Amino acid sequence: MLKKSTSLLRLLVIVLAITVIAACSSNNNAGTSGTASPAASNASEGGDKSAADKTLFIGMSIPPVAFNPLANGDIASTYVQGFLFDPLLVMDGPLSFVPKLAASIESEDNQNYTIKLDEKAAWSDGTPLTADDVIFTLNRAADPQVNSVYGAYVSILEGVEATGKLPEGQSEIPSVKKVDDHTVTLTTKQPVDPNLVKEQIGSKILILPKHILENVAKDQLAQDPFMLNPTVTSGAFKFVKYEKDQYVQLAANTDYYQGAPKLGNVYIKILTVPNLVAQLQSGEIHMTSGGSPAKIPVQDYETIQNLPDVTSSIEPTLNFQTVLINQAKLTNVELRQAIAYGINRQFIVDELLAGTGEIINSPYTSLHAYSNPDVQSYDYDPEKSKALFQQAGWNFDDTLELIVPTGNQIREQVANIIVENLRQVGVKAQISTFDFPTVMQKARAGEYDLLLMGFTFTMDPDYTSLYGSNEPYNFMKYESAENDRLLLAGKNEADPAKRKEIYNQLQELWQKDLPLITLYSDPDFIPVSKKVIKGGPKVFGTFAELQNWDIAE
Repeated sequence: MLKKSTSLLRLLVIVLAITVIAACSSNNNAGTSGTASPAASNASEGGDKSAADKTLFIGMSIPPVAFNPLANGDIASTYVQGFLFDPLLVMDGPLSFVPKLAASIESEDNQNYTIKLDEKAAWSDGTPLTADDVIFTLNRAADPQVNSVYGAYVSILEGVEATGKLPEGQSEIPSVKKVDDHTVTLTTKQPVDPNLVKEQIGSKILILPKHILENVAKDQLAQDPFMLNPTVTSGAFKFVKYEKDQYVQLAANTDYYQGAPKLGNVYIKILTVPNLVAQLQSGEIHMTSGGSPAKIPVQDYETIQNLPDVTSSIEPTLNFQTVLINQAKLTNVELRQAIAYGINRQFIVDELLAGTGEIINSPYTSLHAYSNPDVQSYDYDPEKSKALFQQAGWNFDDTLELIVPTGNQIREQVANIIVENLRQVGVKAQISTFDFPTVMQKARAGEYDLLLMGFTFTMDPDYTSLYGSNEPYNFMKYESAENDRLLLAGKNEADPAKRKEIYNQLQELWQKDLPLITLYSDPDFIPVSKKVIKGGPKVFGTFAELQNWDIAE
């Protein structure tokens, strides 16, 4: 059982109660009074009645933005996409891979790779899934006209620039070639760690249907109706409906190449955090999605642990929570250091996470093989924080705006702690809350001073997409020639020991430049109904065997 809240937590509750949040938009999650939600029945719009007549209900507190694997990097959308689109491989453990669309990805020299596709793989409309689909997806990921979050992954390929894009005027990656309908070869710029290819190209890139999307204008791909209504997919489940901010309805793909699913239907319900807990208690949902889209507050752990019909576990993760800092507005590194010293991370972990979280000083948690424990740590020091603000010439009449996504109750409480911490050193800060799609828009546009955001990347240490100049998640607009040089060197180094040295240097540089402040890694609290025979969120390989997920009738 978790310890009861301390007097510090009671004090925090008082502080939170009087804190005025500048909420610029409301959270219209389902499950509140008067809001529609799917009935707990086995009815299936578009489902195949020959499939097992069972319905699984999953709870999630953050709504998905869209269902475009190329462009949508938010974790809620990525979760839903995992039911619909298959990658080539699935990582079911740290750097352990199992076949999905690909039977194998192999290389004899760590530079020339051969992808052998499962010959049974097919799209949900019956069209065979072939080498043409893989090549189409990789080419679109690297095309200068296409908005893609896969750029960092394909940038290792010969012919693709370090930016992850093809040279202007080119639309095909010359080093990616079709051998036959079920075989693709690709060549990297130089020998690389095979796990880099298997994880980033093999497990992170979801393959798209060429026959559906090849005639869509490249610069309109993200806006195409398919991305909100993906009618042709490759996964164990087919898309039926998205009732915005209420639920996503999926139906079994009975012709799935790895075997017909045991479930007939899946509903992913968008609920407020209190309703996640309530519906676990009532049995209206069988599990949560796990991770950031369904973060259960620590104060509810004990309630759920005592439910007779629910099992639960606390699992370490690669997740990390950050304060992103807008480099265009807070250009002085001393200001960024002042903010870092002014945040009481230990209080956050002890009080909001009941000691189950981990303070981190880089984006690599202790679960990660590349974590460098010796980098600088900005431990809470309000006096040093205030002195650095003064040294940097901060105008104490100015107000910092802290943008916070709604839907993660712990993160919203973290925001209040940060504001109070800064107030204690004489710095004004105000919170503005928005739904996640709006937060992503503001992040991309640089319309913030500070922004709370969580990330989950890869077991491979290449986080170019977050820290590289002009990369899709570099909302901080961080630019450093030394950083870009080291990122490229790390990506292109095949020797794990030498790679470790490079990423040690990168972590030291990131702590020196502070484009973002890493706060903590929060474990996943994973509740699953005892009615679930197989299935549920895992740190690795959640979607490895979707076709075998099952519940007792």
